[in-house]
Amino acid sequence: MNTLSSFWAAIAPALGDHLWQSTLAALVAGLLTLLLQKNHARARYWLWLAASLKFLVPFSWLVAIGSRFAPKLAVSAPSVYVTVEQVTQPFTQSPMLGAAASSAPSTVPTHLLPSILVAVWLCGSLAVLALWCARWRRIAAMAQQAMPLKEGREIEALRGLQDDGLAAAIEIRLSRSTLEPGIFGITTPILLWPEGISERLDDAQLQAVIAHELWHVRRRDNLAAAFHMLVQANFWFHPLVWWVGTRLVDERERACDEEVLEFGSERQIYAESILKVCEFCVGSPLPCVSGVTGADLKKRMVRIMSEHVVRKLDFTRRVLLSTVALAAIAAPIVFGLFHATPSRAQSQDDNAVATENVVESATIKPSELNTATYAGTKTHMIRMMYGPDGFEARNVTLRAILQEAYQVQANQIEEGPDWLDSDAFDVQVKMRKSADDAPPSKRNMDQVKLALQKLLAEHAGLVVHNETKVLPSYALEVAENGPKLQPALSKEPDDMKFNAPVHMGKQQMRMEIGGNQVYGIGAQGISTEELAQQLSRQLGTPVVNKTGLKGRYDFNLNWKDGKASSSDNEAGSNSSSEPSIFTAIQEQLGLKLEPQKAPMQILVIDRVEKPGEN
Repeated sequence: MNTLSSFWAAIAPALGDHLWQSTLAALVAGLLTLLLQKNHARARYWLWLAASLKFLVPFSWLVAIGSRFAPKLAVSAPSVYVTVEQVTQPFTQSPMLGAAASSAPSTVPTHLLPSILVAVWLCGSLAVLALWCARWRRIAAMAQQAMPLKEGREIEALRGLQDDGLAAAIEIRLSRSTLEPGIFGITTPILLWPEGISERLDDAQLQAVIAHELWHVRRRDNLAAAFHMLVQANFWFHPLVWWVGTRLVDERERACDEEVLEFGSERQIYAESILKVCEFCVGSPLPCVSGVTGADLKKRMVRIMSEHVVRKLDFTRRVLLSTVALAAIAAPIVFGLFHATPSRAQSQDDNAVATENVVESATIKPSELNTATYAGTKTHMIRMMYGPDGFEARNVTLRAILQEAYQVQANQIEEGPDWLDSDAFDVQVKMRKSADDAPPSKRNMDQVKLALQKLLAEHAGLVVHNETKVLPSYALEVAENGPKLQPALSKEPDDMKFNAPVHMGKQQMRMEIGGNQVYGIGAQGISTEELAQQLSRQLGTPVVNKTGLKGRYDFNLNWKDGKASSSDNEAGSNSSSEPSIFTAIQEQLGLKLEPQKAPMQILVIDRVEKPGEN
C-alpha cells in the first residue's frame, strides 16, 4: 500500500498534465479533420494517428530535451543551483510539495485512495491486454494451420497487381475459418484468405479485394494499429482514446478505398466485392489485423459509388498542417531551452549581487580534529551554528555542508567519493554588518546558503543536478503519553542569544564512554519544526513535523549510536545505559518517529574535488 501510494504521489501531477495536453492535441486534430473533409482520407488518418501517438509522448520529454542544453549555457556561473521548470499546468507541483502533501494527516479512505486508483488502472490495463492477447493467439493459430497457396486465381491476381507496381510479393495462406480476408503480422505480413470465398467472386472482384489488402501492407496499417492498441491498454479509462481508435479505422479503410479506385478498379465492381465478403465472412476481431470490411459499411458504399472528385491538399492546407506539426514538436523543445536558461541566469545574477552585498568572506579548509578529554572521557565536538557574524562549522564532513547549503538530507545526496563522509573540514562565512541591525537569523541564513553553494562550486569544483526519487522518511508525532518538552525561557526567536553555545540545535557532541559512542543535542528556544530539521540531519533522512505543537522549547537529548537505522525504531532493546535515538526521543521528549515514504528531490553529484588548505 505504501509503495502504491508513493507511486501515485510521484506520477499523479505529471499524469494529469499529460492527459489534458493529449486531450487538447486530439481535439485540435479533430478540428483539423473538419477542414479536410473534402480532401484525401490519408491526410485525416495521419492527423488521428498523430493524436494517438501524443498519448505515448509527453510534452515534458520534449521540454527535457531543450532543458538538457541549459546547464551547459550556465557553467560559467555555478554559484547557484536552480531546478529547471517544467511545462506542466495546471497540475504540476514541486517534488517537495508532493512530499509534504503525502505526509499530511488524512483519514483512512483518503489514504487508501491512491492505492485503489493504481490497482484499478492496473486491473483495467491487464484486462484489455489479456483480451487482445487471447484474440491474437486465436488468429495466430489460424495462420499456422492455414495452407500456403502456390497457384490459383488468387496467386495470378496477386502477381498481376505486383506487375503493375502495387506491392512486393507477400504470402497468401488458405484458411478454413470464416474470418474475412486480412493481413496478419507486422514485420512479415501474410494474407489470410478464407476458403470458399474465391468461388463467390469473379476475377475483377477478386483482384479488387486483394488490391485493398495490399494497400494495407503498403501503408503499414497494422503497425499503426498496434501502437494505438498500446495507447488503449494504458489509457483505457479515457473515452477519447477509444473514439480516436474508431476514427483511425474509418479513415484507413476510406484511404484504402480511394487508393483502389485511383488504381483503376471500377466503383460498382469494388463495392460488390466488399458486399460479398461481408455476406459470407465475419469481420476481424483486432484492429491490427487489417481486413476489407472495417468502418461503417453503409457510409463506405455511399462514398465508393459517389462520383465526386477527392481534392488533393492545396498550398494553404499544406502550410497549415506543416505549421501545426512544427509547433507541436518544436515549441516544447524551444520552451525547455529558453525558459530554463534565462531564469537560471537571472537567478544567478540576482543572487550573486545579493551575496556580494552581505557576505564579507567565505573559507573552507581541512580540519584538525579537536579531541579533548573531559572527566576521563574523549569528547569530539561537531560544531555547526549561525551567529551574528554569519555561519561557522568545525570538524564537519563535506556531506554535512552540502546538506546545509542545499537544504537536503544525507539520503537525498547521491554519488560522490567516499571522503565526503570521512574527511572533516572547517567552514566559515562572515557577513557584513547590517545597517538596519536586522535579526541575523532572518537576514543571513538564506545568504549563507547561497554563499556556501558558491564556495563549494569555486573551491571544491562542485557540479550537481536534481532528480526525483521515492525515499524513506519519518513523521515526528506526539507520543501516547504526551510531550515532555519544557517551554523556552525566551519565547521569540528574535530575542535568542546568538553567542550562546548552541543555536537552533545545530551543535552536536559525541562522547566515547567505555568504547561506546554517546551523542547529545542541547537546544534553546527552538520550535518542533526546527527540531524536525535537526533530527533530519542526524538521521540523514527527511523528518516531517506532524506534532501540531506551536511553541518554542529548551531541552537536552542524549542517545547512543550516531547512525541510527529504522530497525532501531522498535521497543527499545539496547544493551547500553543510553537509549537509541528513537527511544530517547520518546522517553526524553515525549515524541516519536514514524517511518513513511514519499517522493523527494535528490541531489546527484556530478563532480567534486577535495578542498585544500588555501
